[in-house]
Amino acid sequence: MARIAVIGAGMGAMAAAARLAVAGHRVTVYERSATYGGALGRFERDGFAYDTGPALLHLPAVYRDLFLKTGKKPLEECVRMTQVDPASRHLFPDGTDVSLPNTSRAGVVSALDAALGAGAGTRWGDFLGRARDAWDRSRRPLLEEPLRGDWQVLGRDPYPAVPQRRLLRAPRVAGTVAEVGTGELADRRLAALFEGYVLSYGLDPRRTPASAALLPYMEQTFGTWYVQGGMRALAHAVYERCLERRVEFVFRADVIRIVEKDGHAAGVELAPGPAASGSTVVEADHVVAGTAPAALVDRELWRDGDVRPWGEDGSGAPSVPGRFTVLLALRGGRPDGTAHRTVVHSPDGGDEADAVFSGRTAERPTVTVLRPDDPTTRPDDGHEALTLTATVAPHGPVDWNDAGPRERYADVLMEAAGAAVPELRERLCWREIRTPADTAAATGARGGSVPAPSLAGAEGRLLRPANSTRLPGLYLVGGEAHPGGGLAHAGMSGTLVAGLIVEGADFRGSR
Repeated sequence: MARIAVIGAGMGAMAAAARLAVAGHRVTVYERSATYGGALGRFERDGFAYDTGPALLHLPAVYRDLFLKTGKKPLEECVRMTQVDPASRHLFPDGTDVSLPNTSRAGVVSALDAALGAGAGTRWGDFLGRARDAWDRSRRPLLEEPLRGDWQVLGRDPYPAVPQRRLLRAPRVAGTVAEVGTGELADRRLAALFEGYVLSYGLDPRRTPASAALLPYMEQTFGTWYVQGGMRALAHAVYERCLERRVEFVFRADVIRIVEKDGHAAGVELAPGPAASGSTVVEADHVVAGTAPAALVDRELWRDGDVRPWGEDGSGAPSVPGRFTVLLALRGGRPDGTAHRTVVHSPDGGDEADAVFSGRTAERPTVTVLRPDDPTTRPDDGHEALTLTATVAPHGPVDWNDAGPRERYADVLMEAAGAAVPELRERLCWREIRTPADTAAATGARGGSVPAPSLAGAEGRLLRPANSTRLPGLYLVGGEAHPGGGLAHAGMSGTLVAGLIVEGADFRGSR
């Protein structure tokens, strides 16, 4: 039985902790805050309740597998999950309104044909077919296996782009999300649909490789799910599973150093507590770090030729965006037939991307409106809890602590959301604003950035550092490590780290 110290109680870290405990190891989690769940926060006021991080689950199989492998009760006995149908409603600047069904390729094609015109659905369906090819080519090395030493093979884009003929010129193959939208989808609204998926993950459609087609493919293939009580209920279920497996949690424990001994990770050093006169060293045989790698230790962590954290390799990588969220308490009940998620698309996606990735606020952003049909989110049926989100520049380029920009941008989001929610301002009881500055304070993420999933292509620039490191015995887990950000990907990283520790160098990935 090995002693394992886990830094952070985020979802990836807890997933690793539960699996390692089942394997017979003694696991202790050190969390600097007072609670677990990382980005899966919850805000409550006056009988209203809101997720302050991810609010929908894709690829639920990741957490079903976690619960299957770590205990007797399956996931569905620990939380109540329902498929969101329609999966999403989309409002475009020209007035087009289309709702896309959950996990129905034929249904999506029919809905797009009816709303956008004959042929639009077929083009989207053909696009998803190519996305499936990219999924088949890259799924295991990108998501289910430890990042190999020859990770450069993932630098090639697996998306089979269609050559676009040009008059008197050689055919052109789309290399970015924006180029796929212009050339293959050939409809500004279909392009906005694809680009909206990509931007919601904090990626720039103008520079992100076409392999990002995996993002809408995964959602439309494996479905969109809601957990009653919000995603915080999922975090609580994983925490309870860890406790059942006798994982120990120490909250308000700030790890300030990885202890090394004889060239091996040998424990962690904790900052002095309120009643302590000095720091405390806790010995361990392995250390699993669920914190941002760039903030963990100096650059000597990375071996020559390794994937580095974004912005740490001297490439001048752009800052990673965050989320601007407005929580609304409304008078009046949620109308029957209301879509859980509505996306109000920006009239100028190019201007929006330019603003977000150059450190400005977009004048008319893409806004996602979440309206869960969940009695636990509201005081009674005569009220409604509603959440607005937009992708924005991180804290730093924009001072999100300044009350002026916060309030003005909340007004911008509410104006856009009015297209989806009639009489929104008239129904308002109060609102609460969450910005990247709040995310940074709550999670420690630099600038409140939200890491995106790893993607193949772009010469490997969108990959995350491997779960194993230069220092034997030290492993990385969570959104800042392979295979990147997102709730499902965090669970995958926990699987990979547990496999590396339990099986060692022979581990070849999850099955």
